[in-house]
Amino acid sequence: MIVHSDFSPAFVAELASTDAARALSEDVGAGDLTAGLVDPQLRARARVVARESAVICGQPWAQAALRQMDPTVELTWHVPEGHRCNADQVVLEIHGQAKALLTAERTALNFLQLLSAVATKTSDYVQAICDVPGSHARIVDTRKTLPGLRLAQKYAVHIGGGVNHRLGLFDAVLIKENHITAAGGVTAVLRQAALVAPQARFIEIEVETLAQLYEALEAGAGMVLLDNMSLSQLHEAVQINVGRAILEVSGGVNLSSVRAIASTGVDRISIGTLTKDIKAVDFSMRFATDPL
Repeated sequence: MIVHSDFSPAFVAELASTDAARALSEDVGAGDLTAGLVDPQLRARARVVARESAVICGQPWAQAALRQMDPTVELTWHVPEGHRCNADQVVLEIHGQAKALLTAERTALNFLQLLSAVATKTSDYVQAICDVPGSHARIVDTRKTLPGLRLAQKYAVHIGGGVNHRLGLFDAVLIKENHITAAGGVTAVLRQAALVAPQARFIEIEVETLAQLYEALEAGAGMVLLDNMSLSQLHEAVQINVGRAILEVSGGVNLSSVRAIASTGVDRISIGTLTKDIKAVDFSMRFATDPL
């Protein structure tokens, strides 16, 4: 299992290769029956066109899918990873075995449309708060990801300018309402967390009231998640905190509200919809009709 998130080129290439192999196996199975109609010796050129403006993301995954079907394929990207394309722009030109391109087409486009959608939405939120006076807030993702594609989606958040939260239950602690109740209160649960998870990258506790925030800070909390608080409560929470802990906001965040939330002085704004409620970017692949 890959449990990493530095997104170095080598790591991304390994992750993309693993994801693409799994996706192709799911799609192709024992063999592509329809592609059997095509001469295996035939070579072709194709273009991938973006039907709408988007932040391009997922090139390593698209490349892995195409190259696993045709190791000799030639790819020319016209929009770099992380850059925004225009509607109806050619983002990729391909030259390779026609049969292989047809087999890999849907898998390559599936990764491109999903990851570009995540990166685009993330970028929209990042741009929405980039010029808020006095704000240093960052846009953060959550664990609300597609099963099996969490790291790919977190990579897309990273490409869109966002910050990754914990990868899973194994690398950091997020204490929520039920944990607090089961452990006997805010102070008790923070004390227990420090004992049972000293290896955690961070320990964060969710609070729903300012009274809980007071208690968490007095108990030494280093990161506090302010859940579904009003703007006035957020302003007060920042004043109460006076820089002692990292303050994160969650709940009810959208493009209409995110600037006002950032203006309160909080450090992080976590948004589940970056990876959960997304609309795939529309891409299509068309074989060129002109001669090779």
